[in-house]
Amino acid sequence: MSVDSALSAVLGSVGVPPELVASCDPLTGGTYNAVTRVGLTDGRRWVVKTPPPGGSHLAYERDLLVNEVAFYTAAAALADGTAVPGLVRSGLDPAAPGGAYVIMTERPGQPWHELGGALADDEGRRLRTELGRIVGRLHTVPGPGGFGYPSAALGPLAPTWRGAFTVMTEAVLADAERYGARLPRTPSAVRRRFDAASSVLDDVARPALVHFDLWQGNILVAGEPGARRIGGIIDGERMFWGDPAADFVSLALFGDIEEDEDFLTGYGESAPGGPVEFDGSLRSRIALYRAYLYLIMLVETVPRKASAEQLEWTWNEVAPRLEAALDEAGPAPRA
Repeated sequence: MSVDSALSAVLGSVGVPPELVASCDPLTGGTYNAVTRVGLTDGRRWVVKTPPPGGSHLAYERDLLVNEVAFYTAAAALADGTAVPGLVRSGLDPAAPGGAYVIMTERPGQPWHELGGALADDEGRRLRTELGRIVGRLHTVPGPGGFGYPSAALGPLAPTWRGAFTVMTEAVLADAERYGARLPRTPSAVRRRFDAASSVLDDVARPALVHFDLWQGNILVAGEPGARRIGGIIDGERMFWGDPAADFVSLALFGDIEEDEDFLTGYGESAPGGPVEFDGSLRSRIALYRAYLYLIMLVETVPRKASAEQLEWTWNEVAPRLEAALDEAGPAPRA
């Protein structure tokens, strides 16, 4: 089995020589780190993740693997039922001989969105309820005493959620200015909107484990029709310690989580606060988190060197939603 030198160095760090590698398959679907599925001759199946060599990126994306390790380590403290990969080994020093890497156990199943029409309505609803329970359990994990990204890419953890989120949004706006990204409003106008609505962030006092990338591509579904289950919650590299409601954005990407009764039923059974009450503060905060995600989606097209088709889709689909989210977040800033 032929294994490239970089992967061979990573596997060698855990005592696996090339002759013990039975299969080696690059995985697509991610937008940043390189991911490889590795099957060993003894039956073990791992997923190896390494960062791209150099290149442009957003400020928060520095040392993303640190975040991923933090996510899996924190989730491992829970009992069965979280469906996250197990951490086999990690090396987070990019200057090391093999570079930075994470080795994790492979979770069963295929990305939810690949099932398409093969998923019956009743089974889909049951899976949404199961997913709600899993996410609720993940949100019971408390942070280590602060808010923000574990990688410290934007600085140390902040004592308040408003402080952390302000740093997070400011970093992406600075990226927008640095890369000359196309936005429906100027970075200054977006910044004023965030600032005007930020007081609701003070309602969040407890930092929770937030995945923030729970679209269907990062949710694996395993099993046969009629007996399917959530097989995995993967790609925790964009996690942060923050408001658990931030996960509601990607869970209902371009939709409204309030309409997902099945997910909310499961979530309310396991989340630390019980059933979700959508009051004014929560709706405003969710709008802010939508705006943050949409801002990232627009700005990252520049360092990703998106194609003309991708640029058109992102502008048509995301830009109007960013404007709507900013308007929904709260009153307009004073002139």
